[in-house]
Amino acid sequence: MTHSSPNILVVEDDRETRALIAKYLRGNACNVTTATDGREMTRALAEHRVDLVILDVMLPGEDGLSLCRKLRAESQIPIIMLTARGEDVDRILGLEMGADDYLAKPFNPRELLARINAVLRRHAMALTASSTEGASALHFLGWRIDFRLRELRSPDGARVAMTSAEFDLLRVFCERPGRVLSRDSLLDLTQGRNAGSFERSIDVLVSRIRRKIEPDPQAATMIKTVRSGGYMFTPRVEPIGVEAVTAAGH
Repeated sequence: MTHSSPNILVVEDDRETRALIAKYLRGNACNVTTATDGREMTRALAEHRVDLVILDVMLPGEDGLSLCRKLRAESQIPIIMLTARGEDVDRILGLEMGADDYLAKPFNPRELLARINAVLRRHAMALTASSTEGASALHFLGWRIDFRLRELRSPDGARVAMTSAEFDLLRVFCERPGRVLSRDSLLDLTQGRNAGSFERSIDVLVSRIRRKIEPDPQAATMIKTVRSGGYMFTPRVEPIGVEAVTAAGH
């Protein structure tokens, strides 16, 4: 799976606001397509791969709430609604129509970017189902991780001692091989936003896991550091059948 800058579609009829959003997002590593109404939005969705839609409520012709409902009926593309009014009823309606988040004008572009990143992160987590989903044990490069027993065994069958936090993080990597996972998303997937959790703790845990599974922890090949991205688990991961797990336990 390739990883690139997110493709954002901005549907906003006010030229100044549209230009401001587009300029800020492009300056922060986003690819941006713009539209002024529903027809242009439909055309853009047909012509471009879109990862998230920023949709203004007050649009000429069909309004944003109606467009949101239609888009959600045929797609799971994340939607952030914008409104000049900021009334509770609009926010509730937008969320009921299927919007993922809501922001009232005027807003700080930095807050919009933060919300975009949060929504994309949640959306990515929701799409992580793969051939490993539901498996009680996985194997990679001879290693075996058993979720029921909460144990890791090396290629020679030796049980590798791991803390609970180390095991949880390795499990997240094994369930999402080949994906760039940011420190933020790793925190969300393991520790959540508990008091005391911080990005640096992920680096510490990765370092500990590397010392246990990497042939050369100083030149890691299994858990690769992705510059300005986070980490990627590179081995091919496959589920172990129930029979194999049972046999291994005897």
